[in-house]
Amino acid sequence: MLINIKGKNIEVTDALSSYVNKKVQKLEKHFHDLKEAVVSLSVHRGMHVVEVQLEGDGVMIRAEERRGTDMYGSIDQVVEKLESRVQKFKGKLYGKTTDEGPKEKAVIKDEIMTEAYGPEGEEGEVETEPTVVRTKRFAMKPTTPEEAAQRMELLHHTFYVFRNSRTEEVNVVYKRDDGNYGLIEPA
Repeated sequence: MLINIKGKNIEVTDALSSYVNKKVQKLEKHFHDLKEAVVSLSVHRGMHVVEVQLEGDGVMIRAEERRGTDMYGSIDQVVEKLESRVQKFKGKLYGKTTDEGPKEKAVIKDEIMTEAYGPEGEEGEVETEPTVVRTKRFAMKPTTPEEAAQRMELLHHTFYVFRNSRTEEVNVVYKRDDGNYGLIEPA
């Protein structure tokens, strides 16, 4: 597995890099083919932020942790979050096991969806009008609304844009306040 470690407003020391590698490699046991892990370490307004994106077995999983005083604690917490998510969805991703071993994994096509972050104003600064500060492009391969909801949960997002495999239209699935999902389709 390829582990890319990036630092923003923090120096990624050998000790920190070694710790990240050790912790992230623990996640390999949950995948048949874990291709890449991108780990972003940053310090923002006194908060130690760790974001990890894993890509493997045709899915992408993302988690983020923010702590005030401890980068190592943030790394531990984000790995725990990822392990919890992987275990929660493991049955859905790989199917139930039989005496012959696990069934073929569910076919989930590669799709990259990332969060768009807006501008963060300094304290006391007033922004009069929001502006588009970043544009993300990603492949939209046809999928069902159920698979889209599953991918949204794996990425820990509140919405997910996808191309509906039945209608070939662009749809949005989102998480409702009651814990269920909503589907937005064009008229």
